[in-house]
Amino acid sequence: MHPNEAETDADLVRRLLRAQFPRWAELPISRLASGGTVNAIYRLGADLTVRLPLHPGGAEAVAMEARLLPQLAPLLPLPIPEVVATGAPGEGYPLPWAVHRWIEGRNPVEGDLSEPRLVAKGLAEFAIAIRQIDLPGGPPAHRGKPLITEDQETRTAIEALRRTDEPFDADEITAAWEEALAVPPWTGPACWTHSDLMPSNLLLAGDRVSAIIDFGTVGMGEPATDLIPAWNLLPASARPAYRDAVDVDDATWARGRGWALSMAVIQLPYYRDTNPVISANARYVIREILATSAQREQGPAPARPGPSTRARKKIRTAMSRIRARLRPRGERDHNGSHDHQGEPRWPSTCC
Repeated sequence: MHPNEAETDADLVRRLLRAQFPRWAELPISRLASGGTVNAIYRLGADLTVRLPLHPGGAEAVAMEARLLPQLAPLLPLPIPEVVATGAPGEGYPLPWAVHRWIEGRNPVEGDLSEPRLVAKGLAEFAIAIRQIDLPGGPPAHRGKPLITEDQETRTAIEALRRTDEPFDADEITAAWEEALAVPPWTGPACWTHSDLMPSNLLLAGDRVSAIIDFGTVGMGEPATDLIPAWNLLPASARPAYRDAVDVDDATWARGRGWALSMAVIQLPYYRDTNPVISANARYVIREILATSAQREQGPAPARPGPSTRARKKIRTAMSRIRARLRPRGERDHNGSHDHQGEPRWPSTCC
């Protein structure tokens, strides 16, 4: 999927275990099929998984998860990964790696939920709980900067999509993106966010969310980034229930829509030939967002007093102005988007 990606296989995993954790070295090992783009994941026996980062940017999450997950786990309403051990580079593999406790469950498929309102309820409870955590010393979230910082990369990806045979109107995508950029930015304090609630990072048991996994993007940011399941997983019929349960103002909801669109637009041209899971999800997001304007999605939300009411007025005014003054492509100045760690920035879902 990525240039210079680390090569892994079951034999490498066994060699690493024999050298560093011999008590697990003879357990059965099998690679798990995954839509993730950051780690290769291997089932180890019945109770464990081995996670091998595919590139250095993903490796930085190994130590962070080992430090933060034990602190976050008791503060969240759903199970999250438990780090059992961390390994060092070796046997020709150049990066740190980790052993996690196995969590039973299945990944949901976008738009294919038998009880989408139950899923919406579980996701909303998680989103509310994580943003209310009072735990100092959190790192910046992977998507912890203002939405405008994604502008250049998003517009570049839109132009890349224009040159493919994907069945989307690039001008419509641009208009939806500019609607998102017209929304007032987050002015509240930074809060904890997972920052990558993709279907591949969720587990279901029956019809309910049973666990949230892959916390390599967790950190301090704004709550809009954890609203993306409204468009990358839920059908339109369940979106109002999620909106009501997650309890955010119009501007935050609209920025969440913008984050979902930006992620999908960036992922699709990059992964369309290498990752069918991510590509299918990106297409779903783009279809869902283009099918419903931001203003129509705002409509069903109940009126809220105070700042929420003011935010609604601002977003409606801003959207009216942006439609009135839209100029042809290429006439706007764009802010660049750079990974804060200085690594090559790949479109990512953390898994």
